[in-house]
Amino acid sequence: MLGRAARRADTDGMANGEIPAAKLRAWWAHRQWLDGGAHRGASPAQVLAATGWARSVGGAAPYLGLFARAGLGRATVDAAVAAVEVQELPAARGCTYVLPAEDFALGLAAGAGVAEAEIAAAVRHLGVTRDEVEQLCLTVSELLSATEPLEPQRIRALAGPAARPLGEAGRRRGVSTTLPLALGLLQARGLIRRVPVNGRLDQQRYGYLRWDRAVHGEAADLARRYFSWAAPASVRHFRWFSGFNAATAKAALAPLDLVRLPGADLLLPAELAEEFDRFTVPAEPAYALVAAVYGLHLLHRDLARLIDPQDADRSVPASRTGRSFGSEADPPTHLVVDRGRIVGLWEYDPEQRELVHQLFVPINAALRAAIEATEVFVREELGDARAFGLDSPKSRAPKLAALRTANRYAAPGSSDGR
Repeated sequence: MLGRAARRADTDGMANGEIPAAKLRAWWAHRQWLDGGAHRGASPAQVLAATGWARSVGGAAPYLGLFARAGLGRATVDAAVAAVEVQELPAARGCTYVLPAEDFALGLAAGAGVAEAEIAAAVRHLGVTRDEVEQLCLTVSELLSATEPLEPQRIRALAGPAARPLGEAGRRRGVSTTLPLALGLLQARGLIRRVPVNGRLDQQRYGYLRWDRAVHGEAADLARRYFSWAAPASVRHFRWFSGFNAATAKAALAPLDLVRLPGADLLLPAELAEEFDRFTVPAEPAYALVAAVYGLHLLHRDLARLIDPQDADRSVPASRTGRSFGSEADPPTHLVVDRGRIVGLWEYDPEQRELVHQLFVPINAALRAAIEATEVFVREELGDARAFGLDSPKSRAPKLAALRTANRYAAPGSSDGR
C-alpha cells in the first residue's frame, strides 16, 4: 500500500515497542519550531515553509503562530503579505491558508477541485450554466487591475447583469449570486488573488487583484510536504489534511520512502528516522501560547494525542452539556503548550486588555514570561485574538468567565489565579 514504506517497517534503528507519547509530542513541537525560540528572526516565508501552512479563518491564528515560532511582529508579517512573499490562498480542501511563495502553485493545485465541485453543485441545483460562469470570469478579469484591489460589492456593481442573483435557493446554499463561483474559480486558477483591504490577516474585508500564477503540483508533492511538517502521521491524518479519498491518498504515498513506527500506524520519512530515533524529550519546559487553529493540532486534527490522560476529564470552558476536554475534536479555546503537551487554555479580553488563562501545571518564571509576552503582543499589536472571523468579545464572554472561575478555584500551585 505504501510503496517502500511497508518494506522498511520497524527498521532504521527504531526501538521495539510503542513510542512514548511524551516523545511523540515533543518531536511534533520540535518540528513545529515550538521548542524554545531557536528560530527567532526567521522570515514568515521560512517559518511557513518549514512548519506548514497557517490556517486562516479571519482570526489571529497566523499572527500568533508566527509570533510563537519566530517572535515575528504584525508589521513584519503584514509586510511579507504586501510583498507577496506569503499569501492567503485557497489550498488543501479548498480552505484558506497563508502559504509561502514557494508553495503557491502547489497550494492552488491542492484546492482546485473544490472550486470545480462548487460550480458543479450550482449547475445541478441552482440552474447555473458553466458557460455563464466562464463568461463572468472573463468579465471580472477585465475589471480587475494588478495594483488597486476591488471589493466584491464593487465588482458586482461593475459586472452588472453578468453577476446574477440566485434567489432563495442560492441563499440557502450560501451562494446568493454567481459572483462567488467566478471568484473561486479564478483564484483556483491563479488568475486573481484576494488581499485584505487594510493589510491585516485577522480582518474580513477583502479586495481582489489580477494575478498570473502558475498552478501545478501532484498529489505526491502535497504528501511529501505534509510529512515533512507533520510526521509521524497516519494515512488518516494525511487524508484529513488533504481531503483526498482513499485511492488518491494511496497513490500519493506510494512514491514516498516512509517508515512505520513500532506499535503505531504512524509514518515517518526515512530521512528523519535516525534523527527521530536519537531524539529525547528536552528536560526543560518550552512554553508557547498558540491559537486554537494552528499546525500542532490542525495538521493531524487528533486533539487527544496532545492531552495528558490526567487532563482529559477537565470540563470544556462554558460548555452547557458538561463535555470533557479529552472528547473534543478541536480545542475549545486558544492553547498553552509545553513540548507538545497542552498545559493550559487561554483567551484574550479586549475590554480589560488582558490575557485570561487556566493552567494545568504550576506556574513558574518561564511560563509567566511566555504568558506576559503573548499578552503584550496581542494588546499592543493585534488588539484582540479572535479565533475566527465571527468571534467577538461578546460571544467570548462565557469562556472568559469560565476561565476566570477555573483559576479562582484552582488547586494551590496549579496557577497564579490571574
